[in-house]
Amino acid sequence: MRDWRTFVQSKLAKLALPPGTKAEVIDELAAHLEEACAGFRKQGMTEEAATRLALSQVKDWHKLQRKIQNARIKENAMTNRVKQFWLPGLLTLVLSMGALALMEKFGPKPWVLAWSAGLPVAMLYIPWLLSLPLVGGIGAYLSHRAGGSQRAVFYCIVFPILPFLAATLVVLPFSLIFDQFIAHNVAPAALLMALLGWVLLPGVALLAGGLPVQIFVSRRLSSGRITGS
Repeated sequence: MRDWRTFVQSKLAKLALPPGTKAEVIDELAAHLEEACAGFRKQGMTEEAATRLALSQVKDWHKLQRKIQNARIKENAMTNRVKQFWLPGLLTLVLSMGALALMEKFGPKPWVLAWSAGLPVAMLYIPWLLSLPLVGGIGAYLSHRAGGSQRAVFYCIVFPILPFLAATLVVLPFSLIFDQFIAHNVAPAALLMALLGWVLLPGVALLAGGLPVQIFVSRRLSSGRITGS
């Protein structure tokens, strides 16, 4: 009886994957060919004919090897993106919005900022802004710990303000177009105040906590590698 694992291992010897992942792929493919061969045998075929028919399912081992390798690389990239960006980023968003909801319900009244009377105002929740450095630090630490690049870490830090920034950038062109129908330039002024209260100041607060954590963790890891070598 053919040793399917040894056979598949010889065919995929040059598969450039981590040892554990490579062994998993070999075991899965060997089990599939063995089951196919056993199925053909149950249909009354000889072992030689069943083996030949099972092997015919793979016409080009080199092509299969490339497909497996590319698929695993894409899968690993997707997994890394989730761990390094989406999970830390969404966590910072949930933490910041949760803190804001608590401040609105149980915290002191917001500080109202206005350029002049009659123009739109920005309501600043000072305790919420003071909590954002911790949120940014958590996002930076989790992304960096998962192996995120500097860009991924940065976007995880500022992730909570990205929805507000995107909404403002979408609304701004429309407000400028239709502002001729609105008296005293209220719409652009309101957007500027929204940028200040929901993007610029929170972004500075998030970076104030996230960037030091990123620098500290980077230096710690670098010193650890130097000590280890």
